[in-house]
Amino acid sequence: MTPGVLILTGQTASGKSALAIELAERFGAEIVGADSRQIYRGMPVGTAAPGDADRVRVPHHLVGFLDPRERYSAARFIADALDAIDAIHARGHRALVVGGTGFYVRALAGDVALSSAYDASLRERLAREARLHPPAVLADWLAALAPARAAAIAPNDPYRITRALEIALTERGGGDRVAETAPDNLRTRGTPYRKLYLETAGDELERRIAARVDAMLAGGLCEEAERVGIDAVAADAVGYREALAYRSGWSTAAELRTQLVRNTRRYAKRQATWFRTEPGLVRIAAADALERAADEAGALPGWA
Repeated sequence: MTPGVLILTGQTASGKSALAIELAERFGAEIVGADSRQIYRGMPVGTAAPGDADRVRVPHHLVGFLDPRERYSAARFIADALDAIDAIHARGHRALVVGGTGFYVRALAGDVALSSAYDASLRERLAREARLHPPAVLADWLAALAPARAAAIAPNDPYRITRALEIALTERGGGDRVAETAPDNLRTRGTPYRKLYLETAGDELERRIAARVDAMLAGGLCEEAERVGIDAVAADAVGYREALAYRSGWSTAAELRTQLVRNTRRYAKRQATWFRTEPGLVRIAAADALERAADEAGALPGWA
């Protein structure tokens, strides 16, 4: 029987990475990343990617493999994640998917249908609109058309906003629709899975976010942002534009820290909003997370 797949998600700075390491060591699992920014090379500080020590303890996949200037889609993530899971199972190990990108988690499980068509003229039009208007204008448009999609996307992320607009407008019909092959997922494959959400109390999450920001600043976030550059696709992750603005003299060090804490909180809030409607999600409290997660894992085929 094919082993089940355990999926662990939660807000940024909630402690899911540390929990994942403990779970992986307990069950002989390998970790598959589900984070849309940790996929990029040369960005370990700003994305809080697993460090060398963690990657020695537990093998990690889909972390730090993509050039920061390259775009990456949910469909490509699903294909890459399934390949990684297959390889892990072939080695006789278990697969633990870990990350806070809600759309990746939902799409991999098969709990959301990716668009199976696109409108070429609409795609061209939206690209033109993105060049002409600031992201806030497109974000407001998306919020009017698809509030749930808009809530999960940063208002300063033009690529994901325009893609979500394309899907929302295409779903309304009309235009020259071109068929695309919908990607496989865990559900269509018949692979059992369990989705866990690590819940961290608000005051504790606030403390952890502030501590993470301080660690990033001490760890060289500003230097990393300069290496990545403002034009990279990955530079729209929280922290990079703020750090580059500071380097250009647009803010003080104290203002930079305040901005980073505030924007990370906002990102965490968007994640919480997304996961409120996540199908089949099992919520586990941080206080007894390891034992609760281990119990849930034990209910999966091949994990007992």
